[in-house]
Amino acid sequence: MTQPMARAAAPIHEQIYTRFRSMIEQGQLSPGQKVSSLRALATELGVARGTVQVAYDRLLGEGYLVARGPAGTFVSEHTAPARPAHAKKAPVAARPFARPSAPETIVDMEGGNPAPLQMGLPALDEFPRKVWARLMTRQARKVGSLNKPPPAGYMPLREALAAYLHRSRGIDAHAAQVFIVPAYTASLALIVDALGLARESAWIEHPCYPPTAQTLKRMGLRICNVPVDEHGIDVGFGRKRFKNARLAVVTPSHQSPTGVALPLQRRVELLDWADAHDAWIVEDDYDGEYRYRGHPLPALKSMDACGRVIYCGTLSKVLFPGLRLSYVVVAPNLVPQFELACRRTVHGGCPELMQAVVADFIAEGHFSRHIKRMRTLYARRRAMLAEALAPYAADGFVVHLQDGGMHLLVDVREDLDDVALASRACDAGFAVRALTTWRNGSHGRRGLLMGFTNISSQAQAQRLVTELFRAFDLRAR
Repeated sequence: MTQPMARAAAPIHEQIYTRFRSMIEQGQLSPGQKVSSLRALATELGVARGTVQVAYDRLLGEGYLVARGPAGTFVSEHTAPARPAHAKKAPVAARPFARPSAPETIVDMEGGNPAPLQMGLPALDEFPRKVWARLMTRQARKVGSLNKPPPAGYMPLREALAAYLHRSRGIDAHAAQVFIVPAYTASLALIVDALGLARESAWIEHPCYPPTAQTLKRMGLRICNVPVDEHGIDVGFGRKRFKNARLAVVTPSHQSPTGVALPLQRRVELLDWADAHDAWIVEDDYDGEYRYRGHPLPALKSMDACGRVIYCGTLSKVLFPGLRLSYVVVAPNLVPQFELACRRTVHGGCPELMQAVVADFIAEGHFSRHIKRMRTLYARRRAMLAEALAPYAADGFVVHLQDGGMHLLVDVREDLDDVALASRACDAGFAVRALTTWRNGSHGRRGLLMGFTNISSQAQAQRLVTELFRAFDLRAR
């Protein structure tokens, strides 16, 4: 029998990554040039979109590519070719990538039904559609809801969010301090613009959510990787190694992706550093509502006596991803410059109709009830996935249950390549991510990130895990 090409050569995602990097470094792809979309390249190569996603994530994380939302993905403007500038440009259509020998399942990462174990998605099957439809119908009858929203956001929504954050996260802010933006990356862009931080240095957690580094690099900041240990970001390391940084982006309630919570001592150290160095802290509280032991931790912003913390929250991960609605909370003295920056960068954000519906959803108590119900549901679904994974601990796949979050981190034994495992999972239709890609490919702890929010039964969890480990094909090693 002929040996499959995928076993004889490097993994497909590695070939894609290596080829793109070479083409960029050799000047075959120019700075600013648009590259193929995930769907187009996957179709062209006959591979799963998830396989291309793994390669693109690594290229984005290392700064070779930049994502510009609906406009597409481009070669970074800051990437210089390794060859002399006068060298003749080679054609793009050079040596093709090796193709796998069998058809692959395409993972739907951009819409439709969620792929199995996909991260960052709420429980779509439990969203209160009837309530939402009623509120939507009511708002659609109002002429004002069809207008373009103010640059800083729809005022009733800003008021509703300010009241909710005061109750649930301990943040004392007026509506004028809340700014509505279309997404987390837009939040970072707004903050950098409003505070004039372009070309400054920024601490980011290592590992961290890949779009954080991508967005800051695109905005012209220098990235400083500060390691995360069992207590979160190592503030002492950052102070010693990167003394001139003016920004720190952190996930203190539930570190992304390791899941650890930043303890009180380090929170105080971080606030002291910002105050002493005229620096700013971005608190990304992407899933702070979901804590399964004890009460949700208070936000870092609630401890901020000097106005150095910029709080970022999202409704897309709590309600549904198509909403594309996030928000930023700033100190009172920063309101004027953020209002000016909104006019420059946000351009209206989420449609006013959707903002109005969310405002009603929060003001009428549906939001708080939904959060409470999802907290109970996610605790149960989290336990289902953990139980299904438990027998594989003997094979070196160990689940570390943290107190909160919407995904599990599964440690992988040292002799296995987590990126390769994630690629095989994607080829089989799973949306599992490798921890290594969240460290920009650097060496360190290996693991797999798995979402549990859309698992509906213990039987489904068992079936998915069985199919996942079949896709890993550990006996083939």
